[in-house]
Amino acid sequence: MKRGLQENEQEERGGPSGGYQKSIKWSTKQEEEEKELEEQGASWEFLPQEILLHIFQYLPLLDRAYASLVCRGWNQVFHMAELWRCFEFELNQPASSYLKATHPELIKQIIKKHSNHLQYVSFKVDSSRESAEAACDILSQLVNCSLKTLGLISTARPSFMEMPKSHFISALTVVFVNSKSLSSLKIDDTPVDDPSLKVLVANNSDTLKLLKMSSCPHVSPAGIMCVADQCHGLRELALNYHLLSDELLIALSSEKHVHLEHLRIDVVSENPGQQFHSIKKSSWDAMVRHSPKFNLVMYFYLYEEEFDPFFRDEIPVTHLYFGRSVSKDVLGRVGLTCPRLVELVVCANGLRPLDEELIRIAQRCTQLSAIGLGECEVSCSAFVEFVKMCGERLKQLSIMEEVLVPDHRYELDDIHWEVSKHLGRVWFPDMMPTW
Repeated sequence: MKRGLQENEQEERGGPSGGYQKSIKWSTKQEEEEKELEEQGASWEFLPQEILLHIFQYLPLLDRAYASLVCRGWNQVFHMAELWRCFEFELNQPASSYLKATHPELIKQIIKKHSNHLQYVSFKVDSSRESAEAACDILSQLVNCSLKTLGLISTARPSFMEMPKSHFISALTVVFVNSKSLSSLKIDDTPVDDPSLKVLVANNSDTLKLLKMSSCPHVSPAGIMCVADQCHGLRELALNYHLLSDELLIALSSEKHVHLEHLRIDVVSENPGQQFHSIKKSSWDAMVRHSPKFNLVMYFYLYEEEFDPFFRDEIPVTHLYFGRSVSKDVLGRVGLTCPRLVELVVCANGLRPLDEELIRIAQRCTQLSAIGLGECEVSCSAFVEFVKMCGERLKQLSIMEEVLVPDHRYELDDIHWEVSKHLGRVWFPDMMPTW
């Protein structure tokens, strides 16, 4: 009798049997709601393809592949052409690289099912020759695609330069001939040559807008002239200084030629003591008259004694980067010869303060809006005066704290307030991370 009363009390309080009955009711109710949602077309399985496609575009490739196994609808979205227009092949050898690589089976599937959908393609290869050859093997099979952009990127040592030139040229020619609509081509550090550039121009002259080909030793000034002569829509060009000449600048300044918006020149020393030619001021003047708003970007990787031909006459450089140590004398000449300068980055200078040089740059380079200083020295007073002269037009000011040398007027603690006052915003020097 007591046991029966206890069981009744447990059920009334929602005991074991009562809880079980509630869980059954909840499960049944949940199933009914899910069924009702499915009938209304609100299930994940019935999401519109446009929404699924948008979601898939944000997923990493592996997650996207797993998602395609969920149902037939998701698998169909996985194979939609819009999802394969942009693709980056990552080719790395496991034995020599810790970077992830695109799975070989996936590459086969892309070539088999999606090669005609590819439009924006890049290849990232490690320092191994095998990876570069694998990239060329893929390029050779892209006969049914019409690429708009192509980038060949060496993440370490330029591995494309280590493979047979004929193999590389053959693969690249396949793309040049079949694409017909290339607008952007990045082939730095590759064995591309003049004949292959002629093939490029013959098939893509109406569409090519961007060409980056620094450190391509098999290309001659004649090859660049061919591109400049035929590709009237060219807007951005990047090449090594040894390919730059007065003749090329005059050609680029001709009314029947292109109107460049960006010209990038890499000035790189292969061996200490290398000799460099100079460009006439009249050639640069012609370029500015033809394209008054073009940006001239120059990267210098020279030894100190190799700067002699540079910054002797006025040059229309807008963005200037020194990747190695540069002398006070050269920086002083920059202030006198670069009136269009917008951005200046100095990685290293030495132990002689750059006070006078910075003040001269602030006075003469009236468009300067960004500056970065690495292993240099500037007195706090000169730095404050520099910022005061430039004022709020300095949108980017990246200065390591170690660059600033306290003097009789300012200590490091004072710099923050003084500089912030003249910039019109809060500013702090960059700190060297300690780990």
